[in-house]
Formats: sequence, C-alpha cells, structure tokens
Amino acid sequence: MGVLRSTQSLQAEVDELRASLMVGAGWRPSGGHAHAKRAPGDEPGAASARTVCVTGGISFVGFAVVDRLLRHGYTVRLALETQEDMDKLREMEMFGEDGRDGVWTVMANVMDPESLHRAFDGCSGVFHTSGFVDPGGMSGYTHPNFSIPKKEPELEDSLIRIDTDQSDPGNLPCNCWFVGKHMARLEAQAAERVIEACVRTGSVRKCVFTSSLLACVWRQNYPHDRRFPTIIDENCWSDESFCRDNKLWFALGKTAAEKAAWRAARGRDLKLVTICPALVTGPGFRRRNSTASIAYLKGARSMLADGLLATANVETVAEAHVRAFEAMGDNTAGGRYICYDHVVQRPEEFAELERQLGLPSRGVAVQGADDRPARFELCNRKLARLMSSRRRCTYDTYYSVAFD
Repeated sequence: MGVLRSTQSLQAEVDELRASLMVGAGWRPSGGHAHAKRAPGDEPGAASARTVCVTGGISFVGFAVVDRLLRHGYTVRLALETQEDMDKLREMEMFGEDGRDGVWTVMANVMDPESLHRAFDGCSGVFHTSGFVDPGGMSGYTHPNFSIPKKEPELEDSLIRIDTDQSDPGNLPCNCWFVGKHMARLEAQAAERVIEACVRTGSVRKCVFTSSLLACVWRQNYPHDRRFPTIIDENCWSDESFCRDNKLWFALGKTAAEKAAWRAARGRDLKLVTICPALVTGPGFRRRNSTASIAYLKGARSMLADGLLATANVETVAEAHVRAFEAMGDNTAGGRYICYDHVVQRPEEFAELERQLGLPSRGVAVQGADDRPARFELCNRKLARLMSSRRRCTYDTYYSVAFD
C-alpha cells in the first residue's frame, strides 16, 4: 500500500532500480520523461495468452517478477496503486519511446474490486505480489499515522506498544502505537478481493500468489524430544493464534492472506498457485526491501535456533513465479511451493544479515545453536522438481553472506 517516503529515500530507490535494470536486464534509458509504454495491439479487454497483470510490480519482488516475465516474452500490465508509484516509474525513464517494450500501466486499488477487474480484463493470468508493509517495519505492520475505524471498537485490543527487546531484531524502540491485527486482516481482505476479481474476469484463468515462508513455520506444541527433526514443507501452516499471541503480525498477515486466497479460489474456475519465499535478498535489498525484511525478522532468533531462518535470492523467487505460472497450463504445477536458497545456520551469518539491514548487532550467540541439532528441517523438494523439470534454474548459487 502507499508508504510515505522522504524525497531522498525515494530518489535513492529510483536510482537503485535504474541501476539494477541497466546492468541485469538490458534496459535502455529513454530520451525524456514518458508514461509507461503500452504494447502494440494490447488494449484492455483484448485477451492474450501472453498478457499478464502484476500487482505490486515496482516492489522488490514484483519488479523482479516483471523483468523475468519480459525475458520470457510476456506482455506485462503493471497495476499501480498510487500516484507515487507512477511518479517513480516516470523518474526511472525506462518505459519511453526508446525504452523496453511490453510494459504498460493501469491504476488499481487492491481493495477496490472494480478497479481490479478493469486492470485484469484482457489478461490470461495475474501475479499478486503486493502486500501491506509499514514504513517503520518494526513489528511487521506498523504505521504511525494509522487510525482505527470508528465503527470497529473491537480493534482497540489490537493496539500494541512495542518495547525494546534486546533479544529480537524485529523489536526496535519506537514511540508509535501499532494496529497489527487490523493490518493483517486488511491483507486477508485484499487477497480475497484479488481472487474474486480474477474469477470475475473472463480472460483470467491462472493466478500466482506471493505468500511467505512465514506462513509455514510458526507453530506451537511441536515435540521437543524427537530423534529426527520435524520436516517443514508446503503442507505446513503457521498457527494464526500463535502468531497473534506472540505479535508476529507480518507472519499473521501472510498466513491469513494466503488462506483467504485459497478459500476464495476453492471450487471456482481459476487455477491458483502460491509461492512462499524465505527472506528475500539480492543486490540492493537493504535499500529496496528493508521494511519487509525487518518485519520478516521479528522472531528471527527463534527461527535461527530452530533451523528455520532462510534466505531466497530475488532472482530465484522471480523465476519460481514464472515457472509455476507456465507449468499450470498443463496442470504440472499446483498448490503451494516453499522457496529458499540457503538456511542460515551460524550466528555469524545472522549478525552479517543484521549489519546489512542496518540493525544493531548485539553479538550474542543463540543459546544452544552450536551444540544441539535443529528441531526442524526446511524442505523445498516440490519446487526443486518443478524448476528442474522445465529448465535448470541458474540462480541456485548462494552468495555467501554478502546479502547486499
């Protein structure tokens, strides 16, 4: 959703996006400011098997998905929510007369079914990569200017005061009141409306939904005395009550949103796949994805101790989205897919990750992390089979701990 940024930070983000595209994808700067370009013959309502819509297309993950789709020969419609998003694209100067073909934009609000329907009309598929992320990033869903709706007094109990917690990088001192549960509920509502819009739009037959590994890993009452680690794969779901009780708002939002998407798609004429990436890293992720990253790391020390803290390069995540979308055509892809490149196992790696995100590293080793086996083991075999069955993914190399 709309996030307030300073002029300096916005310009830095624009510069980072421009640099990454110029180096990695062959984008050419245009001769002047221009609107995003509309592909020839790709008008609203004109259904095309190679035309897709991407929500959140200028986010860190969304932009990588857009770029990957263009490389695969798709025409991409960017669904932008705010004028700020449009201004950012114009400042990038990547979609002008001399810029890259195959991309054009439409304004759409994920909470407005009518605007979503207009955005999706004529597309064969939708990639829903957008989500609610706060500008502070301290608790997962925080916004100092957020107010509780007057007609929803039951939300009063969701006001959470975040205190300084030296054991958790997600708990940083802040003087704001937060409405975590309400933001999580909004994300679930947005997911439901996106799926409903997909079902309502006659041209749309497939949807790839960006969830999170956090929608799989948070559970209570796991056995502590098992001889072998518990496998965490796409069949596992995070416990919403556990997330709520422990104020894991980002995980709660992703879990609730994905479940809402599956409920909305059940029994409908729509193929749905969800991708559950770990902490998304890659070039420039500190600048372009810091709020989501800090939100993800709420409870990171527990994840590290249990073998559940993992990272996924943004290129791997983008390729997984496109692979799943293409494989849905012949029904060889379906359900959920866990996506990660590397499991963080050493406190030193975690400290480096904190440093890359500008978080204060306390230099305290996780108790028991080095002298006992992890209670859990992540498994992404399902995605690995999908990726290898079509074309070997070239982004399976983990780049040490130089996350930025």
